[in-house]
Amino acid sequence: MATAARKKGKRGGKRPGAGRPPKGPISSEAHRERPPIDPRHPIHVAIRARAGANLRGRDGWLAVRHGLELARRRIDFRICHVSVQPAHIHLIVEADSANGLARGMQGFQIACARRFNTLTGGRGRVFEDRYHPEPLVTLRQVRDALAFVLNHWRRAPDDATARHRAFDPFASARAFDGWDGAPERSELEIVPVVMPTTWALTIGWRRYGLIPPHERPAPIAPKG
Repeated sequence: MATAARKKGKRGGKRPGAGRPPKGPISSEAHRERPPIDPRHPIHVAIRARAGANLRGRDGWLAVRHGLELARRRIDFRICHVSVQPAHIHLIVEADSANGLARGMQGFQIACARRFNTLTGGRGRVFEDRYHPEPLVTLRQVRDALAFVLNHWRRAPDDATARHRAFDPFASARAFDGWDGAPERSELEIVPVVMPTTWALTIGWRRYGLIPPHERPAPIAPKG
């Protein structure tokens, strides 16, 4: 009877409490299939830090710099632009293949985590879950992503207390040659990123205008 009752009952579907629990206060990102990688298109990548890991603090910044230095050794994966926020990192990268992206991001995150734990005396994960890649397939998307990443601090509280600054000191602003008006930035720290090689990220995006240092970027609309 019990077997017959189970057969008549509804089966399948999402059950409350089922699935892998989150590793922190923020639920893990869904394990969707990765988008296809075309080496002609740069990629906007976002990764979140675990709670309490302030990446704009001294230890966090030194750890990210270390990860960037090691990532420069790869030839199939290039971090061209970076913005470090307290709880997450935005990158614009180039990858020759899906494997190059996966291996490059894995190496970058591991290097950051190991150095951060060494500096802080901590252990375990530094990043909450999987990174999120978004291929930039149009020149407008590339331009919007550049503004979003390099001027991301204009959307955060840091901008309100540093309006005298033209650039975010925790971004690769000094290495970027697409600022509108070519403002002075020699006081900025040199961040170990790699010069882009794709046409879209070097020349093509400029069709939509250079980026003013004080431009406040709009949120990037998700693909629908």
